[in-house]
Amino acid sequence: MAIPPLIGLTPTPVMVSQMHGEFREFQLNEAYPSAVIAAGGLPVTLPSMADPAACLDRIDGLLLTGGGDIAPHRYAGRCALDDRNYGVDDERDTFELSLFRLALERGVPVFAICRGLQVMNVALGGTLIHHIEADPADRPGGVHRQQEAGIAPDADWHTIDLADHPFASLFADGASLMVNSFHHQGIRDLAPGLTAIGIAPDGLVEAVVVEGAPFALGVQWHPELMFRRDPSHLRGFRAFISAAGEFAQRSQNRPLVSV
Repeated sequence: MAIPPLIGLTPTPVMVSQMHGEFREFQLNEAYPSAVIAAGGLPVTLPSMADPAACLDRIDGLLLTGGGDIAPHRYAGRCALDDRNYGVDDERDTFELSLFRLALERGVPVFAICRGLQVMNVALGGTLIHHIEADPADRPGGVHRQQEAGIAPDADWHTIDLADHPFASLFADGASLMVNSFHHQGIRDLAPGLTAIGIAPDGLVEAVVVEGAPFALGVQWHPELMFRRDPSHLRGFRAFISAAGEFAQRSQNRPLVSV
């Protein structure tokens, strides 16, 4: 039996009050590891106080998950925090930006979801729309917030147009795909080195790849919430796990840390 590739997942730091005090915890929606397992991988959690290089010494693929906002000063200092920002965590930002850049250097396969796509863009020098609905010059509001319409998280919400690109076939056989949507930020200026392969009806970038990388793919929607209802949304995960398995084979003689 083949050993499943080890996939590192980035959790969300939160403060939680318990009977014996208030603690900082790392939380992860079970849909992420469930999708990794369904696609043939073995998930492990990467807490943000860990050393990025040490993490990448041991994993075969990196899954950057959704979560809170990236601090605005990280993308050209365009905007200050306001009451519409949520979940900003400087340690998580530092960890994930470093983790992604180093993963690219090492050729570790990366799959990035929602916030993860935004991490990819910021890490490579791109910028973000601070609040999509507050800037009608950029995008009309409402398209990307299906929860406000009372729509189930695993339900189709809007289409995206797919580019004629090899990575686009990981999502669908045709030129469009129905996706879900839960975000108030998105890509403003696409980073150098990224190619947009999926676009929402209002023009927002919904899927990107790093050209020249073995596997570095980001999506703005949440396929991990959709794959149980529609197995086609597992296609991206399967391709990611396959790339991680190939990376593991190439790296099987890498040294392990002795303790």
